[in-house]
Amino acid sequence: MDNNNRKYIVRQTFPAMFDNSVFRFGDRRCQWWKTGNGSTASLTYAEVGRIVREVSAGLISLALDIGDRVAIMSGNCPQWLWADFGILGAGLVTVALYPTLSQREMAALINDSGSRVLFVQNRENLQKALNLWDEMPTLEKVVVFEDDFLSDNPQVMSMNQLREAGTLFLARHPFAHDRWRSLDLFDPMTIIYTSGTTGEQKGVVHTHYSMNAAMGLIMKIMPPVSEEDVFLSILPLSHSYERQCGQMTALTIGATIAYSDGPGTFLHDLQLFNPTVFMATPRYFEMIYNAIRSLFSSPEDSARFAEALDVGLQVLEARSDEHGFIDMSESVDFTARLSPELKKRYLEADREIFQKARDLLGKRYRFAFSAAGGLPSPLCKILLAMGIRVIEGYGLIETCNTVTLNRLHRILPGSVGPLAVGVEGRLAEDGELLVRGDNVIKGYWNNPEATAEAFTEDGFFRTGDIVEGLAEGYIRIIDRKKGLLVLSSGEKVPAAKLENAFFLNPYIDQICVLGDDRTFVVALVVPRFDVFAEQFRKEGIPFDETALQYDADTGALIKVGPDFIAQDSLRSIIEQEIEKVNRNFEDYEAIRKYSIINRRFAGLADEVTPTLKLKRKVIYRNFAHEIDKLYQEEGALF
Repeated sequence: MDNNNRKYIVRQTFPAMFDNSVFRFGDRRCQWWKTGNGSTASLTYAEVGRIVREVSAGLISLALDIGDRVAIMSGNCPQWLWADFGILGAGLVTVALYPTLSQREMAALINDSGSRVLFVQNRENLQKALNLWDEMPTLEKVVVFEDDFLSDNPQVMSMNQLREAGTLFLARHPFAHDRWRSLDLFDPMTIIYTSGTTGEQKGVVHTHYSMNAAMGLIMKIMPPVSEEDVFLSILPLSHSYERQCGQMTALTIGATIAYSDGPGTFLHDLQLFNPTVFMATPRYFEMIYNAIRSLFSSPEDSARFAEALDVGLQVLEARSDEHGFIDMSESVDFTARLSPELKKRYLEADREIFQKARDLLGKRYRFAFSAAGGLPSPLCKILLAMGIRVIEGYGLIETCNTVTLNRLHRILPGSVGPLAVGVEGRLAEDGELLVRGDNVIKGYWNNPEATAEAFTEDGFFRTGDIVEGLAEGYIRIIDRKKGLLVLSSGEKVPAAKLENAFFLNPYIDQICVLGDDRTFVVALVVPRFDVFAEQFRKEGIPFDETALQYDADTGALIKVGPDFIAQDSLRSIIEQEIEKVNRNFEDYEAIRKYSIINRRFAGLADEVTPTLKLKRKVIYRNFAHEIDKLYQEEGALF
């Protein structure tokens, strides 16, 4: 436990925290973002503080009352913070909406929250609101972030216009921004809607107290951080994970927040901003690993990489105790107590391979957090073996993220760490984790039925996650309770565990296993299209190049033609890979049949969450025909 962070822990509302940071760190850089052509811009804490005061006053000038809800529907950008703290500074409640919502979903959540104002990032999301304006009776105004935006519509204004209105209001009412001082710690601070992976979206209500409590929990556990750190904002601010662990933590300590555009530019942004810390999900770490592999793609380099990685894993094993715990403290000497021969081999591997791998994360990388899905133990060990510090934890929106967290000096790969001090936990009879603490919500917005269902009689929150206990109170996540596939025979199959077995597979990109109320497990398989395309070209195997589709941001191959997935060599390799994994599972858990599909599961099809988790129900609906075909005849893999 690092007492260095304790000095930042204060029981206060978040407008109070922000005002304090503006006062303490005024001249330090607060926000840092790209402006195009490799150039960047930034603002100090004092400059951001002035903008936030203008936004707060602008909202007050719209005759909004304390406790009214104001929504933000935007990707990560500096204006998100301005809007968020402008809302809070006016004594209002921030409603966080994903920018990828359809207009129907947006309208439903605006109506559910009763939001009176909506901030949007661009004209596209503005149009969503205008299209259904008459169906959102509480909505009075839309504010557009774009600097050059102009509109004759009296219901629409730009962020600049709102700030100008705030400046005029402050001239007449110089203390208007102080309205937040009337807030109580137990007043609602934000409503964040669940992603809907296993059901309908619910409005999670966090108070200033519960969010503050969560901040205290993580600050006590995480490695020491300071105003010298740069936090890269990658995951959606619409989710509590990035907003609390990233944005709020950075602001509390006076650090810099740098903004990434997400998966498409993530690796480039690491080089541009050289962050010290970031929050991510397992998919991002898989992306990092694949980028590292691509550095050593030639046959000779690939062999050198494999040899170096073997040495790194040997060192990791040598440094692990009898339970598998390993000290990854920033001050630790990786070569201490190694045999002379192993030390020599490790130093060579580190110099020639691992240092190049770490350089992909920027020149100042310290550590990253992984959450929103278990990080497979093999990948965790590989990253640690290369000296890439990853701290895995666990939480939900309802717990404001922090429930468990590995300690940097005592990491157990494959676990999410022990319960944070201040969080009570116990297991239900079926293995579901139940938790209680100051960071846990009291209920859902406008949904007493869901609230009653979510809590036990003695006030423990039902996380919906099946876990198992490990050494020293550390916990491993097995699967979502609703993610367990219950076969018609009654046997339960942990879908996530089965899917994670393919996490670093060189030939399979995505896989979704299904089988609820069926006689056996099936899977939808997305091959690594780029790998097979390269193989086909090398071997002279013809396929329809015109059918290939690439992601506009990343350049990744995301869709192929039917002839591509029909190739015998591809199907043979996929079959072999599935057979390999099946050997490690019970017969009833094994994938009996599968279908190879010709496109990636995508966010645009609502098949993945903003944190890149699969939405199994949506995938089932979108591929119902393919799935039904798999069950029409029982047979072997094909």
